[in-house]
Parts: sequence; C-alpha cells; structure tokens
Amino acid sequence: MKDMGNHRKKQKRSQNRSQNRAYRAGSSASAAKAHRRQVICIQIGLAVLGALLFILILYSCGRRSGQSGHLNVDASMPEIDVQLLDVNEYSRPGIESDPITGVVIHYTANPGSTAQENRDYFNGLQDGHDTSVSSHFVVGLDGEIIQCVPTWEIAYASNERNHDTVSIECCHPDETGEFTEETYASVVQLTAFLCRKYDLTADAVIRHYDVTGKDCPRYFVQNEDAWKNFREDVARALAKGGSDEAGKENGERKG
Repeated sequence: MKDMGNHRKKQKRSQNRSQNRAYRAGSSASAAKAHRRQVICIQIGLAVLGALLFILILYSCGRRSGQSGHLNVDASMPEIDVQLLDVNEYSRPGIESDPITGVVIHYTANPGSTAQENRDYFNGLQDGHDTSVSSHFVVGLDGEIIQCVPTWEIAYASNERNHDTVSIECCHPDETGEFTEETYASVVQLTAFLCRKYDLTADAVIRHYDVTGKDCPRYFVQNEDAWKNFREDVARALAKGGSDEAGKENGERKG
C-alpha cells in the first residue's frame, strides 16, 4: 500500500510537471504572439509616422519660396503704393537711366523690417549723409509694394548695373533671407510686369549676387534651385500676359 501511495504521488508530481511545462509552453507561445503583435504595431506606427513626416516635408517645401507652379499670378501691373523719394544725391539723384535691360532682385538684409521702414530709411539718407543706397521698389512682408524711384531714373542699388536695370528690394522675416509667401507672389508678379513693360524675358532677371558676388538676395544665392524656380515662375506669369488696369506708375514716361 505504501508503495502504491508513493507511486501515485510520483504520478501526480509527473502530471504536475507536465502541466507546468505545458503551461509554460503555452505562456511562452502567448508571449511570443504578443511580442510579434507588439513589433507589428510598432512597425505600423513607424510607417505611419514616416508617411506623415514625408507629407509634412512636401507641404513645407511647397510653402517655401521655391514654390514653382503653385502661383496664380500673371504679368499684370500689381497694386503699387507710390511714395517717391525726395530728389537728393544720396538715394534719388534724378539721373535718367539708359534703356532698361534687366531686373535685379535684392533683399534688405534687415530681418523683420517693413517696406515702409526701408523706404523711409532711403529717404532719410539725405539728412544723415551716411551712404548712398536706394531701390526702385520695396516689397513688404505682407506683399505690399512701395515705389521709391521712377524706373526711368537710376537708383543706387545694383552697382555698375544701376544705369540699365530696375531694382526690387525684398523684405524677409528672418536671417535665412527667405521671403514670405505674400512677398514671393508679389515679387514674381512685379518682376513679370516689369519684364513685359520693357520687353524682357525671365533670363534678364538677375540677383545682386550676379553683379557683384554679394550674398544678396541670400536665400536665392544659397539655394540655386529656389532661384531657378523663381525665374520659372516669372516666365510662367509672363507667358500669361497681363494688363495695366492698376494704373501707370507715377513719374513714368509714356511709351
């Protein structure tokens, strides 16, 4: 009887061990399945995050200055706030220009400054006598355009090309020199309008950098693709044609 009791105990212990092994095996299988599910969830999550990041990058690139193909502008004369500088030797010498053969794009190199502030700075140089500088137009952070000098007069902007070019000074929000969307759209339209006015192509649109090697306009100097896109946008706007219904520029000669 004693041997039988021991035998039963051994059988029970053996059964318990088998059950424990089966339980552990089952637990291990369940844990493995749970782990696989967790890995799959992580992979799916990473894939979704990657896709969202890709979309965000594309969206961000589309909002940058080189947003070629996304503008709805033509070569019509834009709205221009004419605030001509006083004739003075430091910013508006009153010297007649030669026939216009190009349009030069600049940036203010003064982050956050407005078109009005830059225009007033040019006009104030007659009092300070510090330097000689100006531009025919200044385009602001909200896309507003102020005309400072008639285009048939020279402005002190583009060095040896002052005599035969029209200059556009562009405001920008930060040190990168990148324009806001509003500034960009206005500069494209104004440039296309001037090209149409003087029978020029987009190839005649240059940077201050192309004249002197100066880092101006910075974003277009440091990002050649953005500059290429800008000129393509000007060409597209020019191809659409336009009208002068906004009125003639103040001080412009007929014809």
